[in-house]
Amino acid sequence: MPTAPSIRSHHRELDPPEALKSAIKCFWYDRRDAGVLNQSFEILPDGYAEIIFHVGDRCGLPGIADIQQLPSPFLMGLLNQPVLLDVRGRLDIIGIRCYPWAVFDLLGLPAGTAGMHIVEHPVATLHAALKQCVEADRIDEALHHVERYFSRTQCPVDAMLARAGAAMREANGTLAVSAVAAAAHATVRTLERKFKQSSGHTVKEVSGLMRFEQVRNALFHRPQASIAGLAHALGYVDQSHLSREFKRYSGTTPAAFARRQPRGDFGGFVQA
Repeated sequence: MPTAPSIRSHHRELDPPEALKSAIKCFWYDRRDAGVLNQSFEILPDGYAEIIFHVGDRCGLPGIADIQQLPSPFLMGLLNQPVLLDVRGRLDIIGIRCYPWAVFDLLGLPAGTAGMHIVEHPVATLHAALKQCVEADRIDEALHHVERYFSRTQCPVDAMLARAGAAMREANGTLAVSAVAAAAHATVRTLERKFKQSSGHTVKEVSGLMRFEQVRNALFHRPQASIAGLAHALGYVDQSHLSREFKRYSGTTPAAFARRQPRGDFGGFVQA
């Protein structure tokens, strides 16, 4: 299914305060306009979880008979396949991009593996203030609202998980589990147990998404990039291995994905 065009000039990001950097990558805002007709746009997996607030006419999941309108906020956890959202009119999105090993502790929720979570949480009280800011085009103020909210939360990220996550991200998901454990000063067994408890996923699963994310971003920004070169740089066995993994997460081959850039769009929840 073709994806909807988006307007990138409105994208903004705000770094979290130092105390939250082990849990939150950034706060961000984006706007897209689907026009008067319903449009579907695709969100591809990556190595982050997102807390998503949205203001607009419609943002929902396509259904057989009707659209399931999504609440604001909802939690988009790690995905293992693309998700389609149905949008109509202007959609303003404010997101909190979180590390998957920290997001559930940040919200005080039990870890889950489902990609999309609709949860009741006090963070929902932010929606009214964010909607008011967006409608008045005070986007920086809206981002600072979410920054202040999370600055008041008590979310000490486990030091071992923080070290493991930092090593994984620095290596773009290419480290073996044993190397991640060494960087975290932990045994493989302890790391795997705590990682699964905190994120609902294994180290290998999250590393695979991080590595896919790098390929996805590279092909989005540089559609002519060598797939064989990316396979070598990111530690895949060969180009065929990269292609199989890419299709597993995206539903398409890297070559086909590259051909639809830059006209296409791989979703709103994208790192700048």
